[in-house]
Amino acid sequence: MTKAHSLFVQIDSFSYEKEPILQDLKFCLSRGEHLAILGESGGGKTTLIHLIYGLLELKLGKITWKDQAVLGPESRLIPGAPYMKLVDQEFALMPMITVGENIATDLPRFDLAKSERHVDELLNVVGLHDYKNTRASLLSGGQKQRVALAKALASNPEILLLDEPFSHIDPHRRSILRQQLFRYTKAHEITCVIATHDAHQALGYADQIAVLGQNTLLRYAPPKKLYQSLDSHYLAGFFGPYSCIPKGVFSDQSHFLLPHQLKLTSKQTRLKIRVDAVLFQGANYLIRGDFNGQHIHFNYHKPLSIGRVCHLAMLNNIV
Repeated sequence: MTKAHSLFVQIDSFSYEKEPILQDLKFCLSRGEHLAILGESGGGKTTLIHLIYGLLELKLGKITWKDQAVLGPESRLIPGAPYMKLVDQEFALMPMITVGENIATDLPRFDLAKSERHVDELLNVVGLHDYKNTRASLLSGGQKQRVALAKALASNPEILLLDEPFSHIDPHRRSILRQQLFRYTKAHEITCVIATHDAHQALGYADQIAVLGQNTLLRYAPPKKLYQSLDSHYLAGFFGPYSCIPKGVFSDQSHFLLPHQLKLTSKQTRLKIRVDAVLFQGANYLIRGDFNGQHIHFNYHKPLSIGRVCHLAMLNNIV
């Protein structure tokens, strides 16, 4: 898809004061694609979301949608591009009206029956149909967050920006909501950009993952490609326990491996560890071992005794 049908972001440098928050960052996201932004706290995820929305003024760089510049607060009386919706930690609901009325706020009033059907559809997407006539002030934090998502979708935005949109929602409901929300945005070709800490969940719905670090864009890749090519402590750390295998153990380069990428072997290998921790994970056990003073993690189908000496190999590559 050409740039004319895309969200194009180029940030040469952006700072609140003297030190740059983001610099040398550039990517292009096609219509209907989902982008997950990963990064440590304070690493610029929210700043990037706000720049794309037009809440902040970008002087060094440019952001366009369909080849049209996204204007910042110096050029718009009311900041925020009209074809975008932003859902962040501030839910911006009207507390004294109902859930349904909140969602319908921006809908046209000339066809009330159609608007009502659209509200009902969105209530089903966020799992709140039974709360349609409940005042927003009576909702929990997680329920308010779900109403905010439905309200953002009501006006059929071309771009949906989400800043940690599931932070107040319990894990079970979060999983269901995520599936329903991203199924809806895909069906309606809504370009979606989400800032998140949850790398594992991003793998399942993102078309592209942007990893921010050191005030810049470290990686921009499809989830599978990123997951299979972790090459630093910083990148591997997003996916939980990992092992850094030094040069000379498996090859002439170091490897950053996740637990499923190592396996126990009866052959003698250079990766000889002593088990020092065993954690039940449900489907398997996470085994932690000591290798010359550093932790090595791998999965196994049953617990291993503390102190046991094991040899490990890379999956499908026994050395």
